[in-house]
Amino acid sequence: MTAKVQRILPSQDATDLIGLAIDIADRELAPRADEFEARSEFPREVLRTLGRSGFLGLPHPVEYGGGGVPYEVYVQVLEVLAQRWLCVAESVYVHTLSCYGMVHHGSPEQRKRFLPDMLGGELLGATCLSEPQAGSDAASVTTKATREDDVYVVDGTKSWTTHGGVADFYTVYCRTGGRGARGLSCLSVDARTPGVLPQRRENKMGVSSSPTAQMVFEGARVPADRLIGREGKGFLLAMNAFDVGRLSNAACAVGLAQAALDYATRYAKSREQFGQPIISFQGVGFMLADMATQISAARALVVSAARLRDHGKPHSVEAAKAKLFATDMAMRVTTDAVQVLGGYGYVKDHPVERWMREAKLLQIVEGTNQIQRVVISGAL
Repeated sequence: MTAKVQRILPSQDATDLIGLAIDIADRELAPRADEFEARSEFPREVLRTLGRSGFLGLPHPVEYGGGGVPYEVYVQVLEVLAQRWLCVAESVYVHTLSCYGMVHHGSPEQRKRFLPDMLGGELLGATCLSEPQAGSDAASVTTKATREDDVYVVDGTKSWTTHGGVADFYTVYCRTGGRGARGLSCLSVDARTPGVLPQRRENKMGVSSSPTAQMVFEGARVPADRLIGREGKGFLLAMNAFDVGRLSNAACAVGLAQAALDYATRYAKSREQFGQPIISFQGVGFMLADMATQISAARALVVSAARLRDHGKPHSVEAAKAKLFATDMAMRVTTDAVQVLGGYGYVKDHPVERWMREAKLLQIVEGTNQIQRVVISGAL
């Protein structure tokens, strides 16, 4: 049982959606998380269930097959999912991001052809942006897409691809022009294309059930009608998607931290030392109070930034602040949850040690927190 989070939602439909997310997460996610993480098994069927329930296209327009849900609500759905199982919440937002370019920059013909299956949950997507020598510096991408008549021939290597090897399509950022940001374009690549070669899964510190792998493209011939937007506009598309990714990542951090707080609080109320529950000792009780306060602050930052996006206001810096604060917060809170449990927190009989390892990932992906500070300080 988890603590009830008070939320002010914009409509009854939004309230019902959060209720549905809680119900599905409690039934389909929470009971499987420990077992799947221990086996490093990807929960593809769970994602199909979520897709058929409409969760893989929530913030995208209804006219394209999405849910038309405001980002203010979407980030809170992600929080609910992450509270039960971070891997699944991450998969939902990774897939949602992989569809972003097609939704916002695709042609009417592309949207009609591709989006029903993308947003309906039948297909699973991934994004290929980072490379061995191009992580935070996205403008340095070297993967090339050379135009030959009605196809692009793609050659290069992408790193850190979530869903690498299990995705049905890859949103690939590649170089169609000269050096720098203006030479980048974006292609939607069918995973069955010859020359699309997933490499072995990375042996990660946490979120083991989510596959992460390098993707090698060797002479992969991609039909030219799978170019998203115009040539040379890929960098701008990627930067717009980054804002959504940072909000999504921050929401997952809030959910993970809430899970750790709930678990540590229950433990502190049941564990007795010196004849009383350890939550009655200020050393523990004040630690839990700080954890709860940090989570509330992070949640407020995330929802506030999402509301700015919903209202068409500039929100890139606020998304960076939310990502920075929420993921640093999640690292502190999960570490403190281990401390509350003492020796029991360090063993795998309890999930808090896993949550601490998972929190570390959130400080790194969607731009390291050092990069978020670059964004924020630059705006000052």
